[in-house]
Amino acid sequence: MTALSTAATSGRKKRGEGHTRRDEILQAAKDLFLEQGYDATTIRKIADRVGVSAPALYLYFQDKEAMMLALCDQTFALLIDSIDQIEKGPGMPVERLNRFGDAYVRFGLSHPDEYRLIFIGNNIPESLRRVGHRMPTDDPDRPGVGGAIVFSRLVALLAQIEASGVRLNYPPDTCAELCWMSMHGLVAALIMKPEFPWSDRETLIGAMLQIVETGILRKA
Repeated sequence: MTALSTAATSGRKKRGEGHTRRDEILQAAKDLFLEQGYDATTIRKIADRVGVSAPALYLYFQDKEAMMLALCDQTFALLIDSIDQIEKGPGMPVERLNRFGDAYVRFGLSHPDEYRLIFIGNNIPESLRRVGHRMPTDDPDRPGVGGAIVFSRLVALLAQIEASGVRLNYPPDTCAELCWMSMHGLVAALIMKPEFPWSDRETLIGAMLQIVETGILRKA
């Protein structure tokens, strides 16, 4: 009991340093989720990796699902920053759609570990898998909502394209799913098979963006 209490006490940071411990926990959780998978990772393993007791982790996260949701939001925040710049920038909606897709690809390729964690494999908790990109976005602070926010911004952009007079081949939400499926396939292939003799990467990215645009925008 004394050893446990000592370990729990050592897990506490000084006032103002709690964010540091939180970041350490998230990094350890991310590493273990990638190494062993979400289901095989336990709170005890995460605590051991951080060097604290399991009770100390509960000062920051109620369970490993909360850690995974925090990692999702942390990662999507990087993409949302890029989308903010695209929406503020010049150009017609169709041009912004192209930049949106390009930003998504660059985001994935620049953060391969985070991309593998969230989009490749079975690391996402069941509660999030059930709602996915259709999670309500009325509360931007809801854990795990980052992906749904990105998707809703894409749907909104497609609705703007439609409102500008360009007809879509499918409803905006379906077009958004097609956009994501296409770009995700490209990113996943480049991340998971880096040694494969692909064609020029920039050519592949540009061509895929063109294919997406051709597939969802109706010809006049």
